[in-house]
Amino acid sequence: MPIERGIKLTEKMFTWIFYALGAALLYGLHQIFTKLAADRMSDGLGGLVVEGSATLTILAYLLLLRFSGKWTQMATASGVCYSVATGICVGIGTVFFFLLFQKGGTLSVVPAILAVGMAFMAVAGFVFFKEPVSVARLLGVILAIAGMVLLRS
Repeated sequence: MPIERGIKLTEKMFTWIFYALGAALLYGLHQIFTKLAADRMSDGLGGLVVEGSATLTILAYLLLLRFSGKWTQMATASGVCYSVATGICVGIGTVFFFLLFQKGGTLSVVPAILAVGMAFMAVAGFVFFKEPVSVARLLGVILAIAGMVLLRS
């Protein structure tokens, strides 16, 4: 029994790691393309194109689900509210990244910026979602903040 459970956990872990790696790769490319676009497009229009193309990509995904018979989408009022808040954060964040690059910020500082975001999320996880705190996680938060400080110059 314990071996079966270990295998199931490994399979489950593989599933989320696959998505985590995909998200990391795509968000990394997102910043590279934003850096390339920032010298060729203004912040507001650039953000609109980024978010508009993201909307069209998600719409295509939803249509694929609908016409493939795999539609399992649902929503609650609070889910919609949190999604709107997420969209507002992403939209403003995209404009901020355009401005960062237009004002001379380098692509190499982006990982530190995202690491500070990671540290913020980790603290929120500890405080609001009662996720377990460990020395390694706390060290990760401290190193993320230190990385931002070191790369700011």
